[in-house]
Amino acid sequence: MTPAHHDEMAPGPRLRAAVVVAHPDDETLWCGGYILTHPEFEWRIVTLCRASDPDRAPKFCQVLEQLGAVGEMADLDDEPDQAPLPIELIQATIIRLLAGSSYSLILTHGPMGEYTRHRRHEECCRGVVELWQSVSISTRQLWLFAYEDGRRAYLPLVRDDADRRDMLPDNVWLEKRRLIADVYGYEAESWETQSTPREEGFWCFDSVEAVVKRIEPWEIEL
Repeated sequence: MTPAHHDEMAPGPRLRAAVVVAHPDDETLWCGGYILTHPEFEWRIVTLCRASDPDRAPKFCQVLEQLGAVGEMADLDDEPDQAPLPIELIQATIIRLLAGSSYSLILTHGPMGEYTRHRRHEECCRGVVELWQSVSISTRQLWLFAYEDGRRAYLPLVRDDADRRDMLPDNVWLEKRRLIADVYGYEAESWETQSTPREEGFWCFDSVEAVVKRIEPWEIEL
């Protein structure tokens, strides 16, 4: 399919864009560069988990402020055992967080997540895709993060089949790293800091039919 790019969207006062992720820091890790390079968008960034986390919740609010975005957090279970959550709960949470708004662009996790493995990432993707399919949320375009880690063989990289690849310029890359290291407070040797990708990748869809056709064969295991 032809990648759908932001400059193909209809002109307007400010385009509304949303990022729907499982955890605070996912927005910076997987699409922080895109957010930073598009301050003209009216960004809403929401997370499914960690609203009651005394460490990451306030840091997420600081990141929102520095990104010029608004947002909200939910508090779904995020215990290490990653027990499956009912998809109806995931979807109801996403609908509430998106506040009934219509968007020009929504970005979210890929169907297999960005690394091996985190169930909440996969559930988040499925929730967003099925809500778009049922017309329960409205967006002109849906972009899914396109990364993989070779089943833990290496740190996450942009997938070869990504529709869009953005190599971040130095100033954007350094600001993205600063948000991870200085605001979220991850140490230099942490997985998060080391994994923060300089190249960002996305699958880009402008119709429900295209996204469903693309991910159906993957047989998402939830």
